[in-house]
Amino acid sequence: MKPDADVMLGGFAGTMLMDIAPQLGGEYTLGSVGIISMSMLMVAQEVDRAADVRYQENVQMRALFAEAAKLIDDKNLAGRLEAASKTRDESLRVRALDASNDALKKLLIELQAVAEVSKAPWAAGLEGKIWDFLLGSVEARRFVFPTLG
Repeated sequence: MKPDADVMLGGFAGTMLMDIAPQLGGEYTLGSVGIISMSMLMVAQEVDRAADVRYQENVQMRALFAEAAKLIDDKNLAGRLEAASKTRDESLRVRALDASNDALKKLLIELQAVAEVSKAPWAAGLEGKIWDFLLGSVEARRFVFPTLG
């Protein structure tokens, strides 16, 4: 048997919500089981997608940096964008991907700040691409809760 963590956590959460919770007395205990169960459902979703979301975001930011490095006037920032665009994730472990993701997002914030104040012809288009990336990032990390009852 190959244990799929997301399936197992989802099953545990369902059992807690549908079988155990109705048997409990007291609002505090029932509320605690509900919160734990919903948290388990969120963790189950995150376990399944965590590496892919971070990996895809890193790929997208690096592509955005490669494009931006050719456009912006600030040579220091352009050099750092070019260098960041050539980095690669050394591991698919979530903590390693998080470290890369955090570093890339700090650079993305800096790039966004430059694009927001620039009057250059490239700025509005680049800012739009940054916002598209951010919206996609939020959507990819959104949790979907099952309908109960």
